[in-house]
Amino acid sequence: MGRGRVELKRIENKINRQVTFAKRRNGLLKKAYELSILCDAEVALIIFSNRGKLYEFCSTSSMAKTLEKYNSYTYGALEPGQTEIDAQSNYQEYLKLKSKVEVLQQSQRHFLGEEIADLGTKELEQLEHQLDFSLKKIRSTKMQLMIDQLSELQTKEEVLLETNRNLRMKLDESGPSMRSSWETGEQSIPYNHPPPPPQSEGFFEPLHCNNSLQIGYNPSSVTVEDTATASALAPSGFIPGWML
Repeated sequence: MGRGRVELKRIENKINRQVTFAKRRNGLLKKAYELSILCDAEVALIIFSNRGKLYEFCSTSSMAKTLEKYNSYTYGALEPGQTEIDAQSNYQEYLKLKSKVEVLQQSQRHFLGEEIADLGTKELEQLEHQLDFSLKKIRSTKMQLMIDQLSELQTKEEVLLETNRNLRMKLDESGPSMRSSWETGEQSIPYNHPPPPPQSEGFFEPLHCNNSLQIGYNPSSVTVEDTATASALAPSGFIPGWML
């Protein structure tokens, strides 16, 4: 049977507290050493007992260099005129802001329905109320926006109708005068046919042709003169069918 879960609180018995401190301290130092060897990590561990005794472990040759590196990464380079106390205060402010950001990110995940398996009944009800309130506010804002857009469209419609009425009135007032001026101008302008182009003498004579257009072969239109002409053009007596 496995060992039960130990409640995390201060051990009242002094002897048991010292024994537990020694065991867990050695285990922590061992884990830090294994982490530095297996993962090639730079590890520094500092432990103070309740009596003020120091226990430390450093994977490098100098604990001071590791602490200096830690300060440079944590606080950064001090600005001119800035003391270490100010840097620590800024760092504490950074930690507070970081915790607030983490809380906000967790709340955002809860609103998206993520990571809610560990929430209790009260927390889920509170989350549900917040979502209902947010949904009502969103719908109210959407409705107000639609009403504003509808009012704007109605205003534009009224302006367009008024413009249309004004244009129609102007058209009705100027309509008869425009029609009379148009008829007067149409009657006063004569229409002249363009003169025929000049003809050069001796080059061609006007052709006299039948204005009626006939498409296809019509045997009734072939005269005796046409047949005689075709016979003269063909001495051999062969007359193409299209000339008959």
